[in-house]
Amino acid sequence: MSAPGRGVRGGGQVVGVVLAAGAGARFGGPKVLAADGRWLRTAVDALVDGGCDRVVVTLGAAVVDVPHPAISVVVGDWAEGLSASVRAGLDAAVAQGADTGVVLLVVDTPDTRADHVRRVLAASRRHPDSLARAVFGGRPGHPVYLGAHHLAAVRAGLAGDRGAGAFLAGRGDVVDVECGDLSDGHDIDR
Repeated sequence: MSAPGRGVRGGGQVVGVVLAAGAGARFGGPKVLAADGRWLRTAVDALVDGGCDRVVVTLGAAVVDVPHPAISVVVGDWAEGLSASVRAGLDAAVAQGADTGVVLLVVDTPDTRADHVRRVLAASRRHPDSLARAVFGGRPGHPVYLGAHHLAAVRAGLAGDRGAGAFLAGRGDVVDVECGDLSDGHDIDR
């Protein structure tokens, strides 16, 4: 794993956020515990090696030690759905210095690697106005880059079990980054 701070371009900070607070009801337990924690390690490594300057992990239904160099934030209202995890992750990312942008990654896409993150960051140009997301055969997935100028609007629109997808839906300024040659991008629910 490379050292934090090796962003794709110079300038401000991009903070990666691993969304891992949920109970994993369809999965049968918190996904942060899956594969003896390997999914979490894979997600943190993808963000760090992919170019994020810092990494935050949201926890809730299960609280675990997170891999170095990530830090954790416990989401007290995690049972309200994905929106609570995204909100807490965005707040923590801003507190960690995300003045350029945030990369969101769900813990239940264990085939996501640094190459996915690098592509999305390259497409975003690490710019505060950019929005970019991985797509797999045209189907939206993770990781997702949110430029810092959009964070307040994303946060304001969060509700229930929906994340940033509601904000991104129908926007013409989202850069879709094809990653289907790297993996299928499916999240694991069972």
